[in-house]
Amino acid sequence: MRTLISKLLFGRNNQLNGLIALAIVAIIALGCTCGKNFDFANLGKNSNSTSVDSSSDDADGDEKLPSKELLDALVAETTADFNYAITLNDFSKMYEKASSDFQNTYTEAEFKNSFKEFVNKKRVIIPILSKTVTMDPELSPDPYVRTENDLDILVVKGKYATKPVPMTFEYEYVKRNDEWKLLKLIVKLV
Repeated sequence: MRTLISKLLFGRNNQLNGLIALAIVAIIALGCTCGKNFDFANLGKNSNSTSVDSSSDDADGDEKLPSKELLDALVAETTADFNYAITLNDFSKMYEKASSDFQNTYTEAEFKNSFKEFVNKKRVIIPILSKTVTMDPELSPDPYVRTENDLDILVVKGKYATKPVPMTFEYEYVKRNDEWKLLKLIVKLV
């Protein structure tokens, strides 16, 4: 996925390169006022913030933490999928990859609608998001696994030091059939 996005952004497609250049000029000329917080845990409630208890009641949470390589791949894939969804205004692939818990809670239309502001401002936002493809995120606090209702939930928070504003994120994954699946997605550009 990372290679595909990289080819799209840095390939020989002059039309796409022109759009990216235009977006950069628009960012400089108009500035970015996209400090929105999208919290699927509170979807439908008029709340722009969330609090998550970062303490783990599970003494062996570190043993349940995936390897650094898998953790890095999960974050990169989720970020790339989000970039793809915003760029094409197509959330179907990301929704299909999400956990059944996520799909049973939110419809694809609700998921898409939650990021309507991002899509509406994509000329400004896409150049910021596209930078994440070649960056490593700064994770803080350290990722951890908590147990909730006998489910292992991986919590990963961090940011990409993109310019002119950083992209901060909070991703949660639930372990289903020995595979981590997206459970929660919060993205901010502030």
